[in-house]
Amino acid sequence: MPNPQSPLRFGHYYHIYNRGTNGCNLFSESKNYEYFLQLFDKYISEIADTYAWVLMPNHFHFLLRIKDEANIGFNPRKQLVREESANRIGSQSLISSSDFDSGTDFIYEKFKPQNQFSNLFNAYAQAYNKRYHRTGSLFEHTFHRKEVDNIGYLRQVLLYIHNNPVHHGFCSHSIEYPWSSFITCISEKQPKLMRGKVIGWFNNVDEFISMHDQNVYESNIDQWFEV
Repeated sequence: MPNPQSPLRFGHYYHIYNRGTNGCNLFSESKNYEYFLQLFDKYISEIADTYAWVLMPNHFHFLLRIKDEANIGFNPRKQLVREESANRIGSQSLISSSDFDSGTDFIYEKFKPQNQFSNLFNAYAQAYNKRYHRTGSLFEHTFHRKEVDNIGYLRQVLLYIHNNPVHHGFCSHSIEYPWSSFITCISEKQPKLMRGKVIGWFNNVDEFISMHDQNVYESNIDQWFEV
């Protein structure tokens, strides 16, 4: 069973997944899917390369590789309270933006994989709760992460992800489902998805499609995951 608390290691592949609390929906309309993907690009593209994904109404799956630490940049963050201003104004006072009109300091910190995922899920949950007038946790718990350590396993996880909508009865073939990376993989566009490497795992596009025609759920892979 994957440990949802295990740290994300630089340079390693992971299957990342989670679902809504008590099985509730995470996505209720097209705009929700689009916004989640925008946030994913904002927070995760800095720290990981993405190989496959699918967004289902009440859960999601991603196959990605955390970048090598040397390839992860620095996040400039405003230091809102400068020491001299804090001393001048006092700890009990509110500091307005006018106090920092000039000479604002920045702290430069390495993007941290765990923090970036937390930022993604927190930002999405706040927006979703506000839009649908709900309160409380949106996601079930700390997201699951399962390390993927060989090429055969990578292929099986990718097939599992793309066939997830078929497995749950949303379509009869992966190509019919709009909220996954399957169509991106077979297109000739140059997406942020690591399409070239994905196709390389299957030798060519024809074999990639052919493998998706098989029922991956007949293998033992289904017992590895909870959603």
